[in-house]
Amino acid sequence: MANILEVDTQKLVESAAQKLKQSGGMDKPKYVDFVKSGASRERPPSDPDFWYMRCASVLRQVYLEGPIGVSKLRTRYGSRVNHTVHRHHHFRSGGSLIKDAFDALEKKGYVKKGKKGRIITPVGRSFLDKVAGELSKGA
Repeated sequence: MANILEVDTQKLVESAAQKLKQSGGMDKPKYVDFVKSGASRERPPSDPDFWYMRCASVLRQVYLEGPIGVSKLRTRYGSRVNHTVHRHHHFRSGGSLIKDAFDALEKKGYVKKGKKGRIITPVGRSFLDKVAGELSKGA
């Protein structure tokens, strides 16, 4: 059986997002279509499946990094802002999207709260491993 480290990350996240969308039970919050994903962004995301992509990406990060919290993921999903006169600075992404993604994944049973952040459950681990297995067989 394939591991998530053996398949392309972008394809894994896209495939997992489609599976999360099709499985139901992960309704996206109403504000997702109207808010920016962070202070460094100029516009809200234009992808209609952005919510499911972010949830799949958060699930992958929890799988890889072990106990991880909102603060570390805000730094990971943040980006640099290009200023015209002064230096570039890193801005962290918004935390409410990540927190709501954690809540939705907890409701599905894929992650749970640990002492130092969220950790992946065996159900979440097998979900990502099955998606990786399907991708490796198709490639």
